[in-house]
Amino acid sequence: MCGRFTLVTRREDLASQLGIPLDAVPQDLRPRYNIAPSQLVPILIHDEGVKMALFQWGLIPHWAKDPSIGSRMINARKETLAEKPSFKGPLKKQRCLILADGFYEWHASEGGGPKVPHYIRLKSKKPFTFAGLWSRWRAPDGAEVLTCTIVTDEANELISRIHHRMPVILPESARDLWLDPANEDVDALLAILKPYLPEEMEMFPVTRHVNSPRNDDEGCLAPAEGNA
Repeated sequence: MCGRFTLVTRREDLASQLGIPLDAVPQDLRPRYNIAPSQLVPILIHDEGVKMALFQWGLIPHWAKDPSIGSRMINARKETLAEKPSFKGPLKKQRCLILADGFYEWHASEGGGPKVPHYIRLKSKKPFTFAGLWSRWRAPDGAEVLTCTIVTDEANELISRIHHRMPVILPESARDLWLDPANEDVDALLAILKPYLPEEMEMFPVTRHVNSPRNDDEGCLAPAEGNA
């Protein structure tokens, strides 16, 4: 799964490394060390061209009666995208890329102690994109709420040491195909959702400072003592 992630890359580097026009990246985009569910997250969507927007993390299907369902839909399992009513429509028409440069996962300690948070990123330390879905929901008062979810798959050999699932990181070669609104070939879309190459990633334990979503600072990335 994916329950927390980061985006601390400088605005200029984010634009150049992901091929986004600089003026498409908000000038007030600040480093985020502990992005949590229900918060606004930066995504790329195709809406008369590729653009960046901020959507709430936690998918609320357009047909939902209660928006609290979003808290249970921060992730969407690849295996059920083409089956579940919450995901079938967005898979065909409302796909997005969620910007990140690292994410956290928790590993159960031996002997039943507190879970140990780990930080996972590319060895290059460059930003990347999660495969995502988005939805537009209207509140009873007519207000529009835009939400998204991160697609997950089975963990690769690196991450399987601590967890059986991982978010789907799309390589650069697959981003345009995923965003293309004209592409409704479900089989082709599912085929590009794969665990990222483990040899291109790194992982290390960090302190429990990250456990609280109120902590959103560099301390979240501090290696745990004795485990750096």
